Amino acid sequence: MNKSPEEKKLSETTITKLKLLEGYKFRVEFDVDDVPALIVDELKPIGQSSGPNPTRLLSAAVGNCLSSSLLYCLGKARVRVKNLETTVKTNIGRNEEGRLRVKSLDVQIHLEVEDEDKVRVPRCLEIFENYCTVTPSVRKGIEVNVNYLL
Repeated sequence: MNKSPEEKKLSETTITKLKLLEGYKFRVEFDVDDVPALIVDELKPIGQSSGPNPTRLLSAAVGNCLSSSLLYCLGKARVRVKNLETTVKTNIGRNEEGRLRVKSLDVQIHLEVEDEDKVRVPRCLEIFENYCTVTPSVRKGIEVNVNYLL
């Protein structure tokens, strides 16, 4: 399998900026010119539910990464995808200190391909998760360093 320029990168740093608008609503800007800003917010009654909250963004990131990785593999295998829908069920519970935490993510991918291409799907199902950037990182745990500027 030939590697794309993105796969050949040894490392990359991206920049995401959040600016408080009001209450718990933030404008999220990305370091890619043609990617539009995103509004995020906490759900009511804390926020105004004017955008996805952090838990839903995490769910979306995992679901999107898995879906994109599978789609990429299927494309390389010349599998014609008729439909791909992914549902992420995020299970939230309290930890030992009583604080809310994401306990698990259950991902279901519904894939429809052309009948004559089904023979090439199993190989992609075996390997596609290895190419997802986000999901294995979440599974393993990601180091988070926090600095404060006052």
